[in-house]
Amino acid sequence: MSRAPWVFSVLVAAFMVPAHAGEGAATLNYYQVQASAETGWSSLDGKVEAVRDTQLAAQVAGAIVALPVKAGDKVAAGQELARIDARMASQGAAASQAQVQAAQASLHVASKEYERQKQLFAKRYISQAALDGAEAQWRAAQAQVTALQAQAGVAATQSGLHVLKAPYAGVVASVPVNLGDMAMPGRPLVSVYDPTALRVTAQLTQEQAQRLRASGGVQVEIPGLLAARLVIAAAQVQVLPTADPLSHTVPVRVQLPASVQGATPGMFARLWWQGDVLDSRQRVLVPAQAIVRRAEMTGVYVEGENGKPQLRQVRLGLPQGEKVEVLTGLSVGDKVALEPQMAAKVR
Repeated sequence: MSRAPWVFSVLVAAFMVPAHAGEGAATLNYYQVQASAETGWSSLDGKVEAVRDTQLAAQVAGAIVALPVKAGDKVAAGQELARIDARMASQGAAASQAQVQAAQASLHVASKEYERQKQLFAKRYISQAALDGAEAQWRAAQAQVTALQAQAGVAATQSGLHVLKAPYAGVVASVPVNLGDMAMPGRPLVSVYDPTALRVTAQLTQEQAQRLRASGGVQVEIPGLLAARLVIAAAQVQVLPTADPLSHTVPVRVQLPASVQGATPGMFARLWWQGDVLDSRQRVLVPAQAIVRRAEMTGVYVEGENGKPQLRQVRLGLPQGEKVEVLTGLSVGDKVALEPQMAAKVR
């Protein structure tokens, strides 16, 4: 009986047995993290916001009787967005207009009477006192008309406040009220923003603000929307001149080009700008093959104190050739496994 098939079966079984922890860890290749001497990129998280974002609030009290728009609707400039019950205001405006008409009729009578009195005074039929009295009545009627016209204007303006119109063409961001709700002065009814003028805002430290001012521009990354980072010229980057006294951060605004489609206020964005030599001391690069991506988690296997690889979550920066910058999660001296699939099998 030949022994060759039996020997071959034993060898195959031996290769299928999982390696022990010590053996698996020993066969792994590690990359020791070192600080890069190259000038890198700095990044900062921010958000997309509209340059023109308006909350339209009620200026008068009343029930909401019309709400023809909803969130996401596109509106034109001057389009009606909401209407508040204005029956009482309309009646007040009509009453004021009627008072103006009555005062104008009285003025017409007083004017004719004054003209007759002047003719009689010219013929010496009446005294100066009678003429002065007619003139006083005429001037009083004039003043009455002026006052009532002003009141009618106020009433008409008050009636117009019951209709909210779009101040510019844009998109309805939110409608926090429902039909029939009671509107009160100062209560927001509709929010509108202009989708053609968007920007990314972020908060920088004072040191970062100085470096950003010295850079030639920034790159904008909007995950899930832009396939590549946008290069924004320095003329479209505004670093505000004041800092927050509590957090000591400086606001920065980066204007987005109108060609960006699909961006909406509130989206997550990230700003990138070229760093200087000061950034290289904290800059860490690892081979791209060492990166592990599982669902929404990004990490690397780092050699632990017991010699076994341990998965550690990291935050990545920009790729640099065959390496990737690691912003957080690694320190100089850490050893990263170059075969993450093999490292995952080590127990």
